[in-house]
Amino acid sequence: MTVYIVGAGPGDPELLTLKALRLIKEADVILYDELVGDEIKDMLRKESKAMLIDVGKKAGAHKKRQEEINRLLVEYGKRFEKVVRLKGGDPFIFGRGGEEIEVLAENFIEFEVVPGISSAIAAPAYAGIPATHRKYDPALVIITGREERKRLNWKALSELNATIIILMGVGNLEENMKKLIENGKDPRTPAAIIEKATTKNQRIITGEIASIAKMARNEGVEPPSIIVIGDVVRVHEKVKELLKNLTSG
Repeated sequence: MTVYIVGAGPGDPELLTLKALRLIKEADVILYDELVGDEIKDMLRKESKAMLIDVGKKAGAHKKRQEEINRLLVEYGKRFEKVVRLKGGDPFIFGRGGEEIEVLAENFIEFEVVPGISSAIAAPAYAGIPATHRKYDPALVIITGREERKRLNWKALSELNATIIILMGVGNLEENMKKLIENGKDPRTPAAIIEKATTKNQRIITGEIASIAKMARNEGVEPPSIIVIGDVVRVHEKVKELLKNLTSG
């Protein structure tokens, strides 16, 4: 009996790993998140014979609290041969997978973690924004936009010569951009929002950290969206312009 903590990737079903797909087909029970995406949810209904349990969470609308999810993992982990906990992106990149394996270990339940492609990396890639580029910032920082415990050192982050990628950042976008500027980040620093990354509804909005929140409001940007801050955003603009000139010529 094993509980598999599986990353479903950023939304495009073709970005599932082979191992994730095999476990989905073999599972007795699948507890899946909201952020696995609609196409993968459809695939679960078609490809899997498992009992499907929706434990998705959105900001302010949780179908199951984390404590209830933990309880179900323990309960099903003791009853079934293969239990899959399917999580959007990678289970350990702000996915609470670490909390879940702690609970499983405390209850002596065997588990295995199956990494997934994080939207922190996939979203910029699909938008033509390299997370790292040797001409620009020499570091990469991934943070969550929902900082519940106020532990982030915004002064240090603002002064760091790094590309910043923010997950779950739409709700606090204006506040977080204000913190960066107040702590020394140049207001003209390029920024991009990638909405519904890797899906057919993907949308890219670019601007500067001083204006990106207003642009997001005007455009009606919704979660899930990834925010990228740094000069690497200029690559997207450069490539887009070059391709535009190529097609027009």
